[in-house]
Amino acid sequence: MENMEKILLVDGMALLFRAFYATSYSGYIRKTSAGVPTNAVYGFIQYFFDAITTFSPTHVICCWDMGSNTFRNETYSQYKQNRSEAPLELIPQFDLVKEVVEALGVPNVGKVGYEADDCIGTLSIYLQDKDSEVMILTGDHDMLQLITDRVKVIIMNKGRSNYTVYDLETLYASKQLTPSQVIDLKAFMGDTADNYPGVKGIGEKTALKLISEYHSVEGCLDNLDSISNSIRKKIEDNIEMLHLSRDLARIRLDVPIEIDKNQSLWNLQRDEAIKKFTELEFGGLEKVLG
Repeated sequence: MENMEKILLVDGMALLFRAFYATSYSGYIRKTSAGVPTNAVYGFIQYFFDAITTFSPTHVICCWDMGSNTFRNETYSQYKQNRSEAPLELIPQFDLVKEVVEALGVPNVGKVGYEADDCIGTLSIYLQDKDSEVMILTGDHDMLQLITDRVKVIIMNKGRSNYTVYDLETLYASKQLTPSQVIDLKAFMGDTADNYPGVKGIGEKTALKLISEYHSVEGCLDNLDSISNSIRKKIEDNIEMLHLSRDLARIRLDVPIEIDKNQSLWNLQRDEAIKKFTELEFGGLEKVLG
């Protein structure tokens, strides 16, 4: 439809971390003449405008984590405890990138106690309607659970301009999963990146087989007598962690945030952006502004 609004929800943390590591692997960290590291922000802008050019959104919102302590840590103390501290050169760029996003005219959204994923999930429900589609830009496959007939997930692959766009059809064609089954898959197999175990001894292959045969966690539990003795015992021995892992994997859709859709209209504040780029000594990047 010609008048269809296209709302782009950007996983700011995913872009920023990707940009940092893509530009620092050689050991060189871009800095201003005053010594402020800016490599991640510089790369973020490149990724951001590549997505704007590729997907032509009418509205843009950028979502952020607001600290490491969330309700998931309170629920399970080991959640993400395997992760190392952010690199020292990246830490000052967390606030700096939000200043740049604001200068572009894009709202920053985050809520203490929740992850960026939860804000994105909530906004995806709040903003989708018959006259709009929501596109989620991320590198996180957990977001595939948010797909609906009005919500697509754009996964950033290695390199720039390399995207996989998932809708209901492509999700099922490529992974044989529905969005809700993305959650149940993690319930069984856990997530090493987020440090929750799922059912000990069940990996991705077995988890996919269970979901294919029984469709959901509940379907498996209702048919335990039909499952092999070894798999049944693993499930029975880890039943509490099965339910806990599913709860940790589920992106929340009810974060107490509100945003006026009109505030997110993509209307590049070119003068403000140039001013910020000049301040950060990003002269060569002005070309992305058009």
